[in-house]
Amino acid sequence: MVVDWWIVVGMVLAATLVATASLLIAAALLHRQNGKTTAQIAGDSTDAVFLFDGEVLVDASPGARFLIASGDLGEDPWLRLVARLGPIFPDFTEKMKALPDEGKFVLCSEDGSRPQMLLRGEFRGGLSRLTLIDDETEQRRGRSDSVVEIALQKEVRSLRNVVGKAPVLIWVETASGDVTWANHAYLLRAADLLPPGQDLSWPLPRVFDMAATTLENRAPRQKLDLEGGTQWFDLVVTASGDDRLIYALPSNAAVQAEGSLREFMQTLTKTFANLPIGLAIFDRDRVLQLFNPALVDLTSLPPDFLIARPSLSAVLDAMRDRAMIPEPKDYRTWRKQMLKVEADAASGLFEETWSLPSGQIYRVIGRPHPNGALAFMFEDVSSEMLRTRRYRADLKLGQDVIDAMDEAVAVFSQGGQLVMSNIAYSSLWNHDPGVLLSAAGIGSLSDWWKEHSAPSLIWGDAMDYVMTAGDRAPWEGEVRLNDGRQIGCRFRPITGGATLITFRILAGDSGGLGLQTTDGTLRRA
Repeated sequence: MVVDWWIVVGMVLAATLVATASLLIAAALLHRQNGKTTAQIAGDSTDAVFLFDGEVLVDASPGARFLIASGDLGEDPWLRLVARLGPIFPDFTEKMKALPDEGKFVLCSEDGSRPQMLLRGEFRGGLSRLTLIDDETEQRRGRSDSVVEIALQKEVRSLRNVVGKAPVLIWVETASGDVTWANHAYLLRAADLLPPGQDLSWPLPRVFDMAATTLENRAPRQKLDLEGGTQWFDLVVTASGDDRLIYALPSNAAVQAEGSLREFMQTLTKTFANLPIGLAIFDRDRVLQLFNPALVDLTSLPPDFLIARPSLSAVLDAMRDRAMIPEPKDYRTWRKQMLKVEADAASGLFEETWSLPSGQIYRVIGRPHPNGALAFMFEDVSSEMLRTRRYRADLKLGQDVIDAMDEAVAVFSQGGQLVMSNIAYSSLWNHDPGVLLSAAGIGSLSDWWKEHSAPSLIWGDAMDYVMTAGDRAPWEGEVRLNDGRQIGCRFRPITGGATLITFRILAGDSGGLGLQTTDGTLRRA
């Protein structure tokens, strides 16, 4: 047993030693490999070598770091590299996207670049390796200072091209107002403003009066009086060190639009000012935006209160305080009613007649406007309502008068429609045509009379008489009812082509049926 125990211990120690040795050897190999890679990238400070994992920078040589560190190109190394190499190698972005599939590429710098540069791309071990090569010496040495110079030259040429062809005026001036630089558009405009025969000279002339200009975002709008007419510009001023960089943006369209808007608003204001109807327009937030003088007269609200742009609820409260709104029994009911006013007006359904405690009567109409706005119109209809009430009173008085008559009365319009009858008529003919006046025409009523009387030609003549236009002579006639009573019928023209027909029960029998005109001539029926 003792021997077996030592054997087990020996085996365990041997296995431990073997494992430890293996780990040490592997770590040494890995350290050697990593050191070799680092030394390969950073061994020469003049090389520009990048290692990227996708768009993440893994490592870079000192020259490569210098290349992407200069300039104001953002914080991301990949974006900086694209900004530097993109102008020199136009196909750089496309080649980088295809690098994992193609494995490698070589790009030559754009024609005209000095010195001529090559860019080698390799995809190994899941990493993208980029190396700049100086083609003139045919060495794998990318002179980072030359690359930066080429990129800066390219950027300067591009910026000069952009600024020179810009359709807006751009210039730089000192704090004292001297123009130190200007683009092509500014020079052309300055030349147009020079006196005949005079050329541009240094210092450049000032196109705009910049006395009021500060380093704020925008300066006052300026205008130039040219041969083709007046042109307007919005000046945008920015600080450029101790100088000012100024942009003159054309604003003729904005000036014309503002002028048209002012003219439209003036026309609209004059139109509203002459309206006898009070107008109040509220925006989507229910704030008063527009009103006319008639609103002040109708609501008794002070102008300074309306000019302060109160809310809709504030306007209604102020009208209630001045007894310009029908007063309900309690305030809570009134509040619910006002909420209903706003809701109905927003849906285009609000239209009410308000009888005020003062005796005035207002017609109030609410209509929705675009963008959620509301328009309220207040119209004083007291006179109109008074005339309507008087007209209705006159009609009722006339109806009461004919109802008090013993004779049966029926009045027909020029078109043959029954417009009025009395109680005696309903009693005589045993029907009330007023129940359905739309069906009470001379044709249907003559048929009714014919059914309830002895055969006679009088009803046909009566229908012709009612439907005849122009001058007509009054006439009379007699007819016997089915119950044996004899009645006299009189037909008279009245104002507006209407016809008055009266029926009167005769005291005695005349011994026959006939038609008699006003001159005494008897026409036999």
